[in-house]
Amino acid sequence: MLGVSTTGNATLIAYEDVPILATDPWFGDDNPAYFGSWGLSHRIPPQCKRDILAAKYIWFSHGHPDHLNGDSLAQLHGRHILIADHVGGRIAHDLREQGFDISVLPDRQWVELSPRIRVYCITTMIQDSVLLVDVNGRLFVNLNDAGSRDCTLLIRKIVAQYAHSYLLCLSGYGDADMINFYDEDGVFVVPPAAQKPPVGRQMSLRALSLGIGNVMPFSSFHAYQRTDSIWAQNYATPLEAYERGFDHENHTFIPAFTHIDCVSGQVTPLNPQSMETAVRRPEEFGDNWSDVLEHGDLDKLAHYFRSKERVRDYLSFINFRVGGRDNFVSLDGNKGRGITFEAPRHSLMTAIDYEIFDDLLIGNFMKTTLHKMGSLYDGDFNFAVTKFGDNGRVKTHREVDAYLREYRARAGADWYYNRLYESLLERMRSTAIAYLPKESPAWRAAYQVYRMLVAHQH
Repeated sequence: MLGVSTTGNATLIAYEDVPILATDPWFGDDNPAYFGSWGLSHRIPPQCKRDILAAKYIWFSHGHPDHLNGDSLAQLHGRHILIADHVGGRIAHDLREQGFDISVLPDRQWVELSPRIRVYCITTMIQDSVLLVDVNGRLFVNLNDAGSRDCTLLIRKIVAQYAHSYLLCLSGYGDADMINFYDEDGVFVVPPAAQKPPVGRQMSLRALSLGIGNVMPFSSFHAYQRTDSIWAQNYATPLEAYERGFDHENHTFIPAFTHIDCVSGQVTPLNPQSMETAVRRPEEFGDNWSDVLEHGDLDKLAHYFRSKERVRDYLSFINFRVGGRDNFVSLDGNKGRGITFEAPRHSLMTAIDYEIFDDLLIGNFMKTTLHKMGSLYDGDFNFAVTKFGDNGRVKTHREVDAYLREYRARAGADWYYNRLYESLLERMRSTAIAYLPKESPAWRAAYQVYRMLVAHQH
């Protein structure tokens, strides 16, 4: 058998008679992610799980627990783990310490896994990675959550060499990020995901940008399950939404959870069962919202954020509201510019101790209020804390500059292409979206296009 199956959240299984490769296995059933906030939306069929556990190689794209899940990882001892060659090497280092057999894939080079299966790994500056998988001359472009940042031109060039190409990537309304925002009056800020943009159009645009013919929903299949995050399920993307707005004239839509025969091209649905979500209390995961900070906690928080110089120089404060009490960390940025995070102590301090702050953001039970900021990406806050600092292990201005130079050198012309794209997006945001009457038909149309272009970029 030569083929590929997709299952779970972001798992591709590649076969040459036997399972050769499985990507990002998260079993979900008893292995929740993001401090218990996420479970899988669909069960992994028993045969697929057996194939994952039997695969010769396991590839992990990045460290988020719906991709590299600690509880699921415990079932994979004895497998050969493949990791991207990221600056900092945190994942490879941590897994080696746990006794796993690790190989770091060379960046932007083909590596043969079996006579008719080979892979090509691309690192990105956000500490995520892309994997191109060639199975018997059919190319599967696994973007997972990375998008094609700084590698669009490269991927287009490779895709052009194939008669059959398949795009697998994160898509949806946009809940797979921090959307639990409140204004300074304590009023919930309705997220852009509430507009439920046509997901099929997002995927078609991305496929068009990369020259890919076939599109499969991927890396998008989670369900909220904590009582303090279940509200976010209203903004999660149902399975039937992925085809809405899809460009069937220029691309072929392949449903999620399928097997593709890489000789004939035949597509066979796997039809996994939907998971029944059992809503769980935060206390099951160690979180009690009435707990206050303990002695030494505020010092840890201050050290964690002050050590990241981009954050320290941009913000004047970060307030942690824990157990109903405010706890301020003073920083050196513009007066009044800051963030209030309201979170339960256990998850907050676990995120600090293990340097996994992104997990706290994506869980969407922590409440966030911005002060004189437009988003958590202003001033590179999100990148400086989670991508550069936690995962890239770079914190000072000098370290971050060297880090970015390395990724720029790897990306080549794609680096400048991406910066041009970002400048065009900013111009659109600061003109059409800024000056059209908000919520007018013209504003809604412009904003929808803007959101789709942002999705295409990431």
